[in-house]
Amino acid sequence: MPRPRGFNYTVQGDEVIITHHGRRAGVLRGPASARFLADVERDDAQLLMARITGQYRHGNERTARNHPRNRARQGKP
Repeated sequence: MPRPRGFNYTVQGDEVIITHHGRRAGVLRGPASARFLADVERDDAQLLMARITGQYRHGNERTARNHPRNRARQGKP
């Protein structure tokens, strides 16, 4: 899996705003923002932000979905 990139975060008060390529991808508030700030110190920040925003699974999903073996599972002939 390629390493995620393009994520940034800013802290505004008790909120953490996560952006992806300049567009807002998520906002963490309260205990979630405190947990994020603690986790970002010891883990890979890009991967952590990708997991939080749900942007980490992009890759071969479309290719796998269109494979003939998987078409029957979607109700397609």
